[in-house]
Amino acid sequence: MKNYVLRRLLQMIPILIGVSILIFLIIQMAPGDPLSLQMDPHMSAETKAELRSKYNFDKNPVVQYGIWAGKALKGDFGQSFYYKQPVGKVMKTYIWNSFRLSIISFILAIIISIPIGVVSATKQYSGFDYFFTVFALIGISIPSFFFGMLLMKWFAVDLHWLPVAGMHTAGAKLSGISNFLDVLKHMILPLIVLTLASLASFMRYTRSSMLEVIRQDYIRTARAKGLKEKVVIYRHALKNAMIPVITLFGFWLPALFSGAIITETIFGWPGIGPVILKAVNGRDYPLLMGINMLLALLVLLGNLLADIIYAAIDPRIRYQ
Repeated sequence: MKNYVLRRLLQMIPILIGVSILIFLIIQMAPGDPLSLQMDPHMSAETKAELRSKYNFDKNPVVQYGIWAGKALKGDFGQSFYYKQPVGKVMKTYIWNSFRLSIISFILAIIISIPIGVVSATKQYSGFDYFFTVFALIGISIPSFFFGMLLMKWFAVDLHWLPVAGMHTAGAKLSGISNFLDVLKHMILPLIVLTLASLASFMRYTRSSMLEVIRQDYIRTARAKGLKEKVVIYRHALKNAMIPVITLFGFWLPALFSGAIITETIFGWPGIGPVILKAVNGRDYPLLMGINMLLALLVLLGNLLADIIYAAIDPRIRYQ
């Protein structure tokens, strides 16, 4: 296993290089550059040329990529044009706000969805199964921005139970437990929106996987031996049914840090999602490159983590 993990880590290096080149080329294909939105229309041509030369926009894309890659290898992803700060500092400031929201949503979705998916599979075509099947379809189908605005209207505007947006109460200087409760109160509505979508997906995956597993011969054999139904389901069936679901866990690692652009923007949550949106609209190339490279690394690590969990759950899987 150690050799396999080491080999996979080494394979990430050329993959990340290829991803960086691809992302850089895609960004270069967009019309204009960050300076085009910041230059004064009345600025002289000489001043514009100096600015473009300062940020290497007067060079061809190959040279620009080489300069960026050289700095990136040293941990310097450049200066954000929008935030006027180093890219690493901007990401560090906002990414953990998204992580807080996403990790709680992820844990809630797992805790709720797996038991429901198991029961729906074992009681197929029952009232319980039909109810949560419809619930999951609604959760998958309803647009997050629409659901978020409905919650905002009901609980914030009409009932005044929860704050409309933000992460802290404006003007309030809180600390300790009061600050924690204030953040938690602001987190409730965006948390409901994110959890519903994740819950619906995990629920459907768990149900489908369980339905396939409980029809296998070894499950019939376990029942024929006289084992209790709970033992058959939770000790024999569930463990194997989780293997396809683990694939989702691997993809969720980058999702924990990438934020939810629509949900965070609607609720004014200061996460990385709105930062990505501002970077795209403002053609903030250094910030876009930094965020995308982090997400690419997390995708690769998530896939590796999923493979390791496969081997831990299924003894038939061995990596050489």
